[in-house]
Amino acid sequence: QRKHNMSCIRAKNTEPEIKLRKLLWSQGIRGYRIHYNLPGKPDIVFIKKKIAIFVDGCFWHKCPLDFQEPETRKEFWMKKINSNVERDVKNTKELQKDGWIVMRFWEHDVRKKPENVIEIILSSLNKS
Repeated sequence: QRKHNMSCIRAKNTEPEIKLRKLLWSQGIRGYRIHYNLPGKPDIVFIKKKIAIFVDGCFWHKCPLDFQEPETRKEFWMKKINSNVERDVKNTKELQKDGWIVMRFWEHDVRKKPENVIEIILSSLNKS
């Protein structure tokens, strides 16, 4: 049962990602790529502006507000989740070193306050 449940969790085209892309589209923002081949495979990339956007899941990336430790196989899951967080930091630094603007949003922000997320992205697009 657990294996089946975990296999149903998507890595790409998650609900918050799709919501964010639809909101960008509705604002007339069209010049982006999805899952572009950069470190960490950003969810949305503006190549010309060198902006990489990640939508991080609250559980998988250890959101400071919403994260709850798993109740079963705690050692296994915490090792995996902590390695995700370390990889996120490494990928962010690598992208920034190469001149990219890296934006990370928590899934709860996209779900609950999408207008704030869009405003931040639009502001960054207008600056660069």
